[in-house]
Amino acid sequence: MTSPSPLPASVLDLAPVVPVVVEDAGDAVPPARALVAGGLSAIEVTVRTPAAVEAIRRIVREVPGAVVGPGGWSPPGGQVAEVVEAGARFLVSPGWTDRLLEAMRASGVPFLPEVSTTSEVVAPLERGVRETKFFPAQAGGGAAYLRSLARPLPQARFCPTGGIGPDCAPDFLALPNVGCAGGSWVLPPDAVAGHDWGRVEALARAAAALSAGGTCR
Repeated sequence: MTSPSPLPASVLDLAPVVPVVVEDAGDAVPPARALVAGGLSAIEVTVRTPAAVEAIRRIVREVPGAVVGPGGWSPPGGQVAEVVEAGARFLVSPGWTDRLLEAMRASGVPFLPEVSTTSEVVAPLERGVRETKFFPAQAGGGAAYLRSLARPLPQARFCPTGGIGPDCAPDFLALPNVGCAGGSWVLPPDAVAGHDWGRVEALARAAAALSAGGTCR
């Protein structure tokens, strides 16, 4: 049994790529082990069913080095407290409201509210929130859009996700206002369905080694 990892100062600096693990409690530990073995310590767990909280608890308990956070949820209040009690070390929300921001701020752990427009970036900045998840990254303008925000909003930092693959992730990671990128490609459905954790570990290792200079296709 392991204890939760220390709270990160910033979610964006944990790893260059943050993969998402499905919420099935019984299937969450093996992919998490493969991801951490490959060098990706930050893992987002989707929260759409009650099984997600137990998945977070099991990863924290059974995968040393994993830094786990829930994503894909929105209700504030009790659910925030529940996932933090389970060992979540960061929070990711789809969109945001003032009520949700306050619930995440009160949790005491780092958090990333989701944004997709310039106005949505400015509003959290006015509330003291500098780091956000940018979604959908490719459909929302890609690396060029985030590059255009760097000069007028230099204090904002992003974790873009949505439509990003290994070819273009480095384009995002090269930007001064990007700390990490979402990486669904690290957990291909066929590898997960076939329990091919060696392949997942290899993909995680390649993702952890990504640097600036890719070409989006």
